[in-house]
Amino acid sequence: MLVEDTFFGIQDKVQIAIDRLRGFEPPEGYCFEDSGGKDSTVVDHLLKMSGVQFDSHLCFTSVDPPELIKYLRASRPYVVFEHPKKTMWQLIQEKNLPTRINRFCCAYLKEWHGTGRLVVTGIRWQESIKRRKRMMVETCYKDSTKRFLHPIIDWTTDEVWEFIRQERLETCCLYQQGFKRIGCIGCPMQSPEDKKRDFEKYPNYERAYLRVMQKNMDTRKTPSKFANVEEWFDWWINDRRIVTDKTDLFSHFE
Repeated sequence: MLVEDTFFGIQDKVQIAIDRLRGFEPPEGYCFEDSGGKDSTVVDHLLKMSGVQFDSHLCFTSVDPPELIKYLRASRPYVVFEHPKKTMWQLIQEKNLPTRINRFCCAYLKEWHGTGRLVVTGIRWQESIKRRKRMMVETCYKDSTKRFLHPIIDWTTDEVWEFIRQERLETCCLYQQGFKRIGCIGCPMQSPEDKKRDFEKYPNYERAYLRVMQKNMDTRKTPSKFANVEEWFDWWINDRRIVTDKTDLFSHFE
């Protein structure tokens, strides 16, 4: 619950988040990295409720769901779309397919923006084991000029949806279609079932992945362990593990 009667008194998580935003506001205002998801929708509303200055940005990955982009343009037209230097397709040509172990795509497509700013995000502890180690305020380990504030880091998923219902906030239609998380189409961190769902819903993106994979297979100097690109694609979306003498197949692209 967003408001609880605890041993230390009444705890209002909405007011606490607002106080966090007001307490850390930099003179130039916040840089809000808006993903368009449910957590970002909550943070966007809290930023407005707190009255702080902020500018919003979406790092356009080239594999974002079309519904998400449409929703964001309609509901938050002030969001600036930031385009990285390379698309996902160019990165795959250079580095091969991203995997759970070799997940290079976020660094190039999502995490490059915000240098020199205090960046607000919708990161929450409940999302993953790795995120439970994050601090509410922290410095980026890759860029010491960039700091983060996660105002709803201690919120649960139920509390996020409670706030959305309470404030009657609009969310991307994909949530109403059964998506629990909205991210890049074919994200390697998804389960095989969710990746298959993505490609059933977005066959054009499946064909785009297959095209760049075929190009990699055609130009690769070392022999492939796969008979064709379809076999490789099946291995990839099902998180299968094929081991050579020294390393996972395609774990490095030279």
